[in-house]
Amino acid sequence: MTAPIPRDIPDLPVIPGMPAPLQSVVPASAVVAPNRRPVAAAFRLLVALTAATGVGVELVRGSPPHVLSYFMIQTGVLVAVVFTSSASRAWTARRPLPPLVTGGTLLYVSIAALICHMILTGGSPPFLTMGPTPTPTLGAGAGPGTGEIATLAGWPAQANPLLHTLLPVAVAADWLLLTRPAPLRPALAATWLLYPLAYLAFTLARGVLLPDGSSASYLYPFLDVDQQGYKSVLANALLIGLACYALGLLLVALDHLRPNPVRARRGRLDW
Repeated sequence: MTAPIPRDIPDLPVIPGMPAPLQSVVPASAVVAPNRRPVAAAFRLLVALTAATGVGVELVRGSPPHVLSYFMIQTGVLVAVVFTSSASRAWTARRPLPPLVTGGTLLYVSIAALICHMILTGGSPPFLTMGPTPTPTLGAGAGPGTGEIATLAGWPAQANPLLHTLLPVAVAADWLLLTRPAPLRPALAATWLLYPLAYLAFTLARGVLLPDGSSASYLYPFLDVDQQGYKSVLANALLIGLACYALGLLLVALDHLRPNPVRARRGRLDW
């Protein structure tokens, strides 16, 4: 009959003459060559310059405090900062930005583009409870409801399509063709809503703090409390928020389904 195994086994004594293993002081980069991605770096730098150009044109055309109050302008600044950092990381073979940042940037620029093309320029959809309002102006530098964007010519007129059309397509192309799939979690879709909620609070507070009768109190007709009332504005915000949450979940699902476009090639620089 065997003896029972004791619950607490004492540590084995140190064998004399056996040196303790030394920790390696060689960095991983000295063993595995860093994988630079010059194509991705160049494309992301071009996207950052595109965003900065669009924002810069709008700032030249209008008052900076007014221009910077637009959701698309703030998103353009975010794209410029994020893609500049991503370009630097791709060029120096550093770890890419977390998916919380890159996925959120794609979501925000998509939201701005969809609102522009489906609500502001395509007419009010039936689910938005909006009464008669002046025709909104798409350019941030133009006065609200004046239609000034239609009379612009030359390079100032290119800022609107640059920010609302070209920039979203470029950000989506980078995510689909140059970004590795990340382990996005469904919980990120709720986290990404923090910025739109903060912007809603900002724009409502801004409208209250500006002097009465100001034509620029509310920048978007579906958030115009003076014309719609708080009940309709909050209903519009709720519907748009639910649509943004669904878009975030779709982004997470697509990230799990799409193939990895970035593949290292032996003896060649990666994209």
